[in-house]
Amino acid sequence: MGEIDSRRQAFRNAMARLAAAVNVVVTNGPAGRCGLTATAVCSVSDDPPTLLVCINRDSALNAVFKANGVVGVNVLSHEHEQTAKVFAGMTGVPMEERFDRAHWSEDVEAGLPVLRGALATLEGRVSQVAEVGTHSVLFIEIERIDTGPAGDALVYFERSFLSPQPIVLAA
Repeated sequence: MGEIDSRRQAFRNAMARLAAAVNVVVTNGPAGRCGLTATAVCSVSDDPPTLLVCINRDSALNAVFKANGVVGVNVLSHEHEQTAKVFAGMTGVPMEERFDRAHWSEDVEAGLPVLRGALATLEGRVSQVAEVGTHSVLFIEIERIDTGPAGDALVYFERSFLSPQPIVLAA
């Protein structure tokens, strides 16, 4: 058992060094409205436009996302660090109050919460689910895309939220 725990911790430490974009992933529907902060979001294909989102199987939100079948991904700018912390559960704010803490609107067609000022918002339907280890991998076929204002990204690196600095090349 010790070797497995050691390997699991080594993997987690290595993944902490994999810089990742920070997103608030949301759903709304018959099973309820909820959202979570996620870095495990990845482009799969542009034909059809598809993303994958990984959600811990032990999370109570996992069942809500699957039951609703619709998902929105809000790509955060550096200005949304507090929102990321709220939806990551770092602040103790209950789910029903999380959408009151930032500037959210509701998409008229899908009814999904949209974070105003997000760098991009992608909305779609769950087309497949794969259960892999501790997580569910939801494949989202994207139906609506909105590119927000330009801004600096919010990334997660070494267990901290950061805004990457532009690289200036010497002449």
